[in-house]
Amino acid sequence: MASRRGRDVTRVPGDKSISHRALLLGALAEGENQLTGLLPGADCQSTRSVLGRLGVELPELPDDAGLLTFRGVGVAGLRAPDGGPLDCGNSGTTARLLLGLLAGAGVRATLTGDDSLRSRPMRRVTEPLSAMGAEFREEGEEGRLPIRVESGVQHTLEYRTPVASAQIKSALLLAGLAAGVAVTVSEPDRSRDHTERMLRMAGVPIHQEVVGSRWKVSLPAPPVGVSRWSLSPFTMDVPGDFSSAIFLIALGLLREGDPLRLKHVGINPTRTGALPVLERMGARIRYESTRSLDGDVGEPVADLVVRPGSLTATTIGAAEIPSLIDEVPILAAVASRARGRTVIRGAEELRVKESDRIHALVTNLRILGVDVEEFPDGLAVTGSERPLEGSVETYHDHRIAMAFAVLGALPGNRIDIEDPSLVEISYPGFWEALG
Repeated sequence: MASRRGRDVTRVPGDKSISHRALLLGALAEGENQLTGLLPGADCQSTRSVLGRLGVELPELPDDAGLLTFRGVGVAGLRAPDGGPLDCGNSGTTARLLLGLLAGAGVRATLTGDDSLRSRPMRRVTEPLSAMGAEFREEGEEGRLPIRVESGVQHTLEYRTPVASAQIKSALLLAGLAAGVAVTVSEPDRSRDHTERMLRMAGVPIHQEVVGSRWKVSLPAPPVGVSRWSLSPFTMDVPGDFSSAIFLIALGLLREGDPLRLKHVGINPTRTGALPVLERMGARIRYESTRSLDGDVGEPVADLVVRPGSLTATTIGAAEIPSLIDEVPILAAVASRARGRTVIRGAEELRVKESDRIHALVTNLRILGVDVEEFPDGLAVTGSERPLEGSVETYHDHRIAMAFAVLGALPGNRIDIEDPSLVEISYPGFWEALG
């Protein structure tokens, strides 16, 4: 995928968020799906495995991003699983979206996951689903997996989310889709919109608008005489994952050499908030061959050309966080090499990701000798040019591992990464691409 200098990378793995949704919504479609570019990482394998338990015949995910063909079972075609709980592994997306889908479909099942996933909050999804009439039984710690779906959704819902969360929004939209009821979700800021785009691609009329200071997304009830919306099957080449590309973009900015070119990268504006942040820090990033998949409703993609250069500090506020939440670890790493003090606030959601990412970043940056300050909702990083050396802990979090791996790849730095295999969750082949 890349030379030792990492300058001839042509394409990063498929987008993880879109891959999850392509599998889930493809399973609900009526007809044959044809998907290329899917991410074969561990989280998407969890989604594939769970769908198989629910009666969807899915082949193995291709390791080479090749063609995956499978038939959906329709919105009403999921069946209750035989045997034990549905294991979502480490995938919060799998767990939260399935809580909504199973509740909407009225499929009784228990969802569980690994130790990390079982520590993450789920009531942010189950509480609004309960307001729709669904019933759940918590079989573990309060508000955590394992959770059993006992009965299905009965009512429409108008819900104001306390935070901008694509997982909450998507779970509620899937619940309404499967139950055949209207759902409206209002967010304080716009979260990633892959679910809405894919539902429109499948023929479902999703409406989006700004109301006051909030972003509103609505799924209407199906027409009179129709119990549920039906989904057309998908033919799609999944874009490269911007949240994976950002690590190579950071390396291309920080390490001297020829320009780095990345092809077919997803540039959905609800995902790429890190790009304007880097640009105001002085980054030189050029878009080429900008285009859209499946016309106006599909995902925007482009080729990116990255040139190295010096960077200066910036401030990232709460309004920017929803569009760059997964990129905060690498932005903090980049800030450690920029001139001045970079401040990141309004990111308290990072406390409940795969790890407490704020704590993980602050702890590891201090181990390397970086001047860093911790806040309840973020951190401040003062950059320097001095070499960084030390052993960092990943906290079982792939994005923490990759962020510090980028710093470790810079000349003069000597950084050991505990449990480097974690990167396979979202970026198979990462170490080869890093060079």
